Amino acid sequence: MKIIECPINGPRPAQEFAYGGAVREMPDPDAVGDAQWADHVFNRPGEPGIRREWWYHIASGTWFVAERAVVTDEFVRTYLYERPPATDE
Repeated sequence: MKIIECPINGPRPAQEFAYGGAVREMPDPDAVGDAQWADHVFNRPGEPGIRREWWYHIASGTWFVAERAVVTDEFVRTYLYERPPATDE
């Protein structure tokens, strides 16, 4: 069984979660042209790496950010959007 770490409830089965898409900065629709808007809507990076994604814990109603390695489908870390984790710098 795949386990995902909910930042509120701890480790939970993957069936309790829903994928919400990539965390991306949305351009101002009034300030960009059709080509830039279409690029934002339809194009995604496809190279392997760590992705920041929105995930929803259905049982608690919590949206959070997960950093996931797309090649191995492993979750690196999860956190609430309002409280990004401290970096090791």
